[in-house]
Amino acid sequence: MKKIFFFILLTTSYLASAQDKNIIAIGKIDSIQSKILGEMRKVWVHVPGGGLHGKTRYPVVYLLDGDAHFTSVVGMIQQLSSVNGNNFCPEMIVVAIPNTDRRRDLTPTHVDSDPPFMDSTFSKNTGGGNNFLSFIEKELIPHIDSLYPTEPYKMLIGHSFGGLAVMNALVNRPKLFNSYICIDPSMWYDHMNFLKTTKKALSTQKFAGTSLYLGIANTMSEGMTLAKLPKDTTAMNGHIRSIFELDKHAKANPQNGLRYKSKYYPDDTHSSAPLITEYDALRFIFDFYPLNLTQKDFNDSTTALADKYLKHYTLVSKQMGHKVAPPENAINTMGYQALGSKQFRKAESLFKLNIANYPESGNVYDSYGDYFVAKKDNASAIAQFEKALSVMENADTRKKLDELRTRGGK
Repeated sequence: MKKIFFFILLTTSYLASAQDKNIIAIGKIDSIQSKILGEMRKVWVHVPGGGLHGKTRYPVVYLLDGDAHFTSVVGMIQQLSSVNGNNFCPEMIVVAIPNTDRRRDLTPTHVDSDPPFMDSTFSKNTGGGNNFLSFIEKELIPHIDSLYPTEPYKMLIGHSFGGLAVMNALVNRPKLFNSYICIDPSMWYDHMNFLKTTKKALSTQKFAGTSLYLGIANTMSEGMTLAKLPKDTTAMNGHIRSIFELDKHAKANPQNGLRYKSKYYPDDTHSSAPLITEYDALRFIFDFYPLNLTQKDFNDSTTALADKYLKHYTLVSKQMGHKVAPPENAINTMGYQALGSKQFRKAESLFKLNIANYPESGNVYDSYGDYFVAKKDNASAIAQFEKALSVMENADTRKKLDELRTRGGK
């Protein structure tokens, strides 16, 4: 009963936001009572389009230190998923997880002594990282899946201690997420003991089907260089040394099947690295996603364009682990462009592609009906308009159908 009441509040909130044209909202605050953590946890949720009622489902990004990175990650994904119709990544739900006890939740092991550069209470409540991952796996993900239009594909993003938590998830729960973005992680933690654990896992475990992108900021002390760094032993440079050690080991173990890439950002600090890392990571992780169209594709009058879309999205679906279809509106627009140029074979193949992918959309049958009108096959046009109206009543479709029936379908 509580879940039903919450869902009513949730949908009402979305409707209110949608109706108030003076508000620009990119998400809402949700909450979940965690038995594992023994506390109420808030999450910030962005759903593409701002609503819950469409039939489209989306992959999910889980974002650590969520309140610090929510707006930038949402904006970046929105931009990359709508680049002149040639999307560089899918539209995605973003679930940002703000902190209640950051050191507890993001550190994988308990430490008994405080690092010299931290305050005297640092070690008091460390080491709850695996409990936090259990919260994500057993409570948060099921909660999100039950209320939002999710696909199975999941990504985890973390920076600093969040990056440490990302590596903990990768080595201890490698199948929990499909991809991981690790930004300047605190691999110095616990005298680099967790780094040793991570290196062992990268040597012995299998990570086929999983992607990891590692971003490394320039945190070297003044006068230090990359050439000098391997022989340096100062605590001040321990952070960046530990990350390069992780990077070196990840590159040296391709047999584990992990799809891996890293980049050093010499002009970025620990604080500025997240934005550029996330951009490069999304481009790497979804490098299979964009479809490159040429002028020939638009000039060709055969079924080649529809065939190209079908082949490409079959590959994308395989990579994502679930069916991904080309956008209905984009295919529909190209179908009408072909129809306007009297490229009838091309137009029909595009309209039929939409019907195959979106059989519950009245619009796809209406468009196919327009194709038959252009071909002067009024009987077939009537059949398509009737199909469209059986899915959903539409005034324009009804008008076209009535006009054809008045002419006797001839």
